[in-house]
Amino acid sequence: MSDVSRDGLADALRVGLVCPYSMSAPGGVQDQVKGLARSLTRMGHHAEVIAPGRCESVDVVSVGVGRSHDYATNGSIAPLAPQPTAAWRTMAAIHRGDFDVLHLHEPLAPSITLAALMTRGTPIVGTFHAAGDRTLYPWFAPPLRALAQRLDIRVAVSDSARALAQQFLGGTYEVLFNGVDLAAYAGPPPPRTPMPSVLFLGRHDPRKGLDVLLRASRQLPPDVILFVAGEGPDTAELRQTHTGSRVRWLGRISESEKVRRLRSAWVVCAPSLHGESFGMVLLEAMAAGTPIVASDLPGYRSLTDDGNAAFLTPAGDPEGLADALSTALFNPTEAHERAERGAAIAARMSIETLASRYVSLYRRVIRQRVVDASN
Repeated sequence: MSDVSRDGLADALRVGLVCPYSMSAPGGVQDQVKGLARSLTRMGHHAEVIAPGRCESVDVVSVGVGRSHDYATNGSIAPLAPQPTAAWRTMAAIHRGDFDVLHLHEPLAPSITLAALMTRGTPIVGTFHAAGDRTLYPWFAPPLRALAQRLDIRVAVSDSARALAQQFLGGTYEVLFNGVDLAAYAGPPPPRTPMPSVLFLGRHDPRKGLDVLLRASRQLPPDVILFVAGEGPDTAELRQTHTGSRVRWLGRISESEKVRRLRSAWVVCAPSLHGESFGMVLLEAMAAGTPIVASDLPGYRSLTDDGNAAFLTPAGDPEGLADALSTALFNPTEAHERAERGAAIAARMSIETLASRYVSLYRRVIRQRVVDASN
């Protein structure tokens, strides 16, 4: 543990960031964990990621605790590691890390964060990301409510995530937005694609609504190109069903290519059907200064200032989605205005600002533990 002053606070903290999802798979939670680790390190703290899978980011200190397996949850697929060996390795990594504070993301997911919750003596901050009506909370609320009592501070990434957690787990939550790496989007933008283009980024599963977007794209002018990045359990079927030169299937893309495509697309589309507590892709599109068309979900509406920074359309409606895409593509004045509002929102939501807010929470729980120990 870091050397601490008489008030229990260390200048440089040792922070263990525990993620239940595999670092070998793409995902918004994984990106947030890696982004926090980088920012905390730049601030002079020691941040270590503990998660299933292998983290390919060379600028992130990480410990892999085993392979993950895909499980259906909340209308999507989650790469989790519920096996006892992963739990044992997690506890061993926590013991070796001698952390001042543990920060668990989705602390009640059926994965290694449950093992980390059993840690004694180390303050624990838990961040809840999930929203929607298809989580495990309704089925296991009593035992999960008891486990949640082990958290010193509870954080939710949005009002909808807080509402879900409070409904089934009780307790109080601080709402801290997700953060975006603004530096990645700085500098002169690349040229826009020559033809009007729509970019989809996400996992190819029913919750993300890619099928709805593909059906909507048929109603757009023939020169509009749809770039589809990512992959998932529905990829093969969707590629067979939706053929033609309009759709360009990119597969999994690198972080640098993702940034480039976000900045060069005419429109970014997030047609999710449910279960989105925040909308990381939307925030990245805002940082890129690109207009957004998205489903009118509570998490998306909140992030986009009640829809003022995006074109929102009813979820699951191909006709409505096509109309919104047409407006975003071919009404440049309105699209530019909404993109500017989005850029202003992103400017307030940097990953560095988020990391600073979390450091304040870390210091608070460390101080409280010192006070409790002295009483």
